[in-house]
Amino acid sequence: MKRLPLAFAAAVLLAGPSFAAGPTAAKTKDKSAAASLLEPEKANLAAPPVFKVKFTTTKGEFTLKVTTDWSPNGARRFYNLVKIGYYDNVAFFRNIQGFMVQFGIHGDPAVNAKWRNARILDDPMGVQSNKKGFVTYAMAGPNTRTCQLFINFGDNSTSLDNQGFTPFGKVVSGMEVVEKLYNGYGEGAPRGMGPEQNRIQDEGNAYLKKDFPKLDYIKTARIVK
Repeated sequence: MKRLPLAFAAAVLLAGPSFAAGPTAAKTKDKSAAASLLEPEKANLAAPPVFKVKFTTTKGEFTLKVTTDWSPNGARRFYNLVKIGYYDNVAFFRNIQGFMVQFGIHGDPAVNAKWRNARILDDPMGVQSNKKGFVTYAMAGPNTRTCQLFINFGDNSTSLDNQGFTPFGKVVSGMEVVEKLYNGYGEGAPRGMGPEQNRIQDEGNAYLKKDFPKLDYIKTARIVK
């Protein structure tokens, strides 16, 4: 497995100011959900103790199971993001074979400004580890989590657990789909040939579709029983 230096892993998982959300906001059937994409303070429902989210992607489907006690603040934020349709049409923009796949910058730069400073507090470490299939927030330091997530491809506990990367859920079905997501672009710019996070935030999916046409996307993410 190819490992990243510890400092690099921490610094690059979340680059730039924050994340964007998208054109789908205007198309969302639920008007309150659409409003919440533009007003993060309204996305504040309490998360149930346990819930599942089915992701339908351009490669197939996979399901996450979230246990709120593992990471209460992270689980609540994720629950609300899914409820408002935030992850619809979002790209898997950073995929490093053997390490992780990252997503969560939305396709429309306009909503980025609304979520830029919508950070959540860190959760206690040590409840779960960054092992294969576990889902964790990307971050740039203490208390900087917002919307970006990554799914671990292997056991990254040694390099990530002690840096505050706290898992809140796990892929319980469809991990083979996650492992098939396009990884040909590898690491993001400037260290690699993949997308530059700041440009995704500023230009949205238009930049990705033009310069990185092989990327896979989330079609929908929905809470299921």
